[in-house]
Amino acid sequence: MADTVSATRLSAWGGGGSPFAISSNKLGMWLFLVSDTLTFSALVIAYSYVRISTENWPRPFEGSSIFLATVMTFCLLSSSLTMVMAVESAKKARVKRTVGWLLATISGGLLFIILHTNEWLGLLHEGVTPFGNPWDVPLFGATFFTLTGLHMTHVTGGVIYLGTIAWGFAKGKFSAEDVEISGLYWHFVDLVWMFIFPMVYLLSCTL
Repeated sequence: MADTVSATRLSAWGGGGSPFAISSNKLGMWLFLVSDTLTFSALVIAYSYVRISTENWPRPFEGSSIFLATVMTFCLLSSSLTMVMAVESAKKARVKRTVGWLLATISGGLLFIILHTNEWLGLLHEGVTPFGNPWDVPLFGATFFTLTGLHMTHVTGGVIYLGTIAWGFAKGKFSAEDVEISGLYWHFVDLVWMFIFPMVYLLSCTL
C-alpha cells in the first residue's frame, strides 16, 4: 500500500516540476521581498516611534515640498501601471510593446530619482544632514535620510534591473516570466513609497 501511494506521488510530480507550482526564480524574488519587507517595516516603526516621542519634531515638508512629493508619488503610481502593461505584453509575446512599456516604467523611476535628489539637495542646502539640522533634532535627519535613502536605492536598483530586462527581452535572452518577476520587485518598491509618503510628508502638515 505504501509503495502504491509513493508511486502515485512520483507520477503526479514527475521529478521535473516544482511541488509548489512556482519557478525557483519567482520563489527567490518572493523570499527577497519578504525579507525586504521586514527591513522597511523596522525602519518605518523606528521613524514613527522617534517622531511621536519627540515633541519638537521638525515640519519642513509644507507647500512646495508636499506638491513635489505628490508629483513623485504620481510618477511611481504611473510606472506601476506601465509595468502591468509590460507584463501583459510580454505574456502575449509582443516584444516591441513590452520594451516600450518597460522604458516608460524606467522613465517614471528616473523622474522620481531626479525629483527626490533635488529635494535632498534643497534640504542639505538648508543645513539638514543625517547628523544635524537647524532645529537641533539630530534624529530627524538620521531617520529621514535612512528611510528615504534606502527606498531611493531600491528605485535606482529597480531602474537598472528593468533596463537589463528590457535589453534582454528584446534580444530574446529573457522570457515573459522574467518580465513578470521584475514587475513584482517594482510593485513592491511602489508599495513601500505608499507608506513613506503619507507618514513623512502628509502627516507633517497635521501632527
